[in-house]
Amino acid sequence: MANILYGKAVSDSISARTRKIVETVKEQGREVGLAIIRVGENADDISYEKAAVRRCQQLDIKVKTINLDKNVSYDDFYRILDSVNNDADIDGILMMRPLPENLANEKARNYLCPAKDIDGGSDAALSSLFCGTGTGFAPCTAQAVIEMLKFYNIPLVGKKAVVIGRSLVVGKPVSMLLLNENCTVTICHSKSENIPSLTREADIVVACSGQMESLNRDYFKAGQTVIDVGIIYNEKKGKLCGDVLFEEVVDVVENISPVPKGVGSVTIAVLLNNLAISAARKL
Repeated sequence: MANILYGKAVSDSISARTRKIVETVKEQGREVGLAIIRVGENADDISYEKAAVRRCQQLDIKVKTINLDKNVSYDDFYRILDSVNNDADIDGILMMRPLPENLANEKARNYLCPAKDIDGGSDAALSSLFCGTGTGFAPCTAQAVIEMLKFYNIPLVGKKAVVIGRSLVVGKPVSMLLLNENCTVTICHSKSENIPSLTREADIVVACSGQMESLNRDYFKAGQTVIDVGIIYNEKKGKLCGDVLFEEVVDVVENISPVPKGVGSVTIAVLLNNLAISAARKL
């Protein structure tokens, strides 16, 4: 049976780093401040917001929650974004997406002040990642994958990594982060042919296609590390599941992250670490 790569220990380690930065900022006479913007009452957004607020309280981070009606006007919404962009007490902004169509998701994604885009969703942040300038933050879930691999001492340099998925949120950025760690990276997607033959040749497989339990034991071999980023509620099983058919694959590979209690639990820790770094950069 594989080693299970739980996220809590990783999250705790990142939070310890964050706490030290927060203390340093406080020694300089200011608080670390986060703004959370949520439009509407989406259950997943509310859950994520509550988790972020709870973690901020634990780390002594000041939080400003801005909860807007789903019918908020375009002008009012962007007026609020201007306000948080220009607020010197706000070091980072978490904007729940997707937004209602009338608010122009693409514009909103790129409207945040680049220095405050701690979730790494803007073109400026992605450009920083792909160009290697280090001025922006990588998308938090993609960075969480790297944090997990490093925490569990999974060798990266020279290793073959296969990423299944090519979204801007995880697939493409995690591929670049793996490349930056000197992995040899292959990206698979819905048009790729014979994906199992590619994944079986990998040392590391990152599953982030969003296709529930689509990867069975045929995709894997002994000695591999599998990071499952997918998270979907399986109505038949009555629980959250990932892209990987965990029950089959856990007996094949060497290391595997579970769903839940895997990558998802690391994402907020990465977000708040980015926030603390953003605050420290102002000093």
